[in-house]
Amino acid sequence: MLKRAEAGVLSVAYIENGPSNGLPVLLLHGFPYDVHSYDEVTPFLVSAGCRVITPYLRGYGPTRFLSENTPRSGQQAVLAHDLLTFMDTLTIAGAVLAGYDWGGRAACIVAALWPERARGLVSAGGYNIQDIPGSIQPQTPENEFRYWYQYYFQSERGRAGLAKNRRDFCRLLWRLWSPTWGFDEETYTRTAASFDNPDFVEVVIHSYRHRYALAPGDPAVEETEYRLTKQPKISVPTIVLDGDADGVVPLGGSVHHDQFFMGRYERRVIPGVGHNLPQEAPRDFAEAVLSLF
Repeated sequence: MLKRAEAGVLSVAYIENGPSNGLPVLLLHGFPYDVHSYDEVTPFLVSAGCRVITPYLRGYGPTRFLSENTPRSGQQAVLAHDLLTFMDTLTIAGAVLAGYDWGGRAACIVAALWPERARGLVSAGGYNIQDIPGSIQPQTPENEFRYWYQYYFQSERGRAGLAKNRRDFCRLLWRLWSPTWGFDEETYTRTAASFDNPDFVEVVIHSYRHRYALAPGDPAVEETEYRLTKQPKISVPTIVLDGDADGVVPLGGSVHHDQFFMGRYERRVIPGVGHNLPQEAPRDFAEAVLSLF
């Protein structure tokens, strides 16, 4: 059921399923995707008695900013604060947090800095907290090639290109990032409607500029961004998932991420799966969540 909640600077649109007294599970999508990534994950969790909540992130779908004056930031700290404020609004003291890409980053940050709010963590791609001070260091040429879109977004040509061709652009990313996933046009179109959000382009462009320290952040989360420069460790029970056909995050990228986790930690590799892990392998994703109980 689609619901709406005013949470901080946002009017958050979200889907909720399952018993109201069930264990809360928050499912968090990435770029360029939306809540439909979890359409097939949710029934597994609901059948196990979970209260499943899947919000549209800022800049996606029906979620809206409450004020024209709020910076259209897409930086990692604001995504984490959006999540915290949303949980506060729904009076959720603690939940299992599960996500990938942008959503996985928000989940990792909350688990690291506010561990009392995370009963467990499922993170596709491992430790997703950005090392912004270290972003100036080049990676291997092969990895740099994977990030072409991030460099494109640093230019005004890239901003204009995303605004003009957002559906074609994001469809291309889907194909490149999930080369083994034969999604149909209906599946893509269902999610692509979320990219028509009036703030989508500004939030996306800011996200990719800020992560390279090429755009100023939102002053409201400056303290949190500073704490993230220390690459804080995550102490809550965690399962990391990697698709071995991910076209943007190379397999093995999270092999050494265990250094960022304390306590219960497990890494699972899902064969033949790309970047949109919950939509490509919903059973594996749901089983990871349920194994944390």
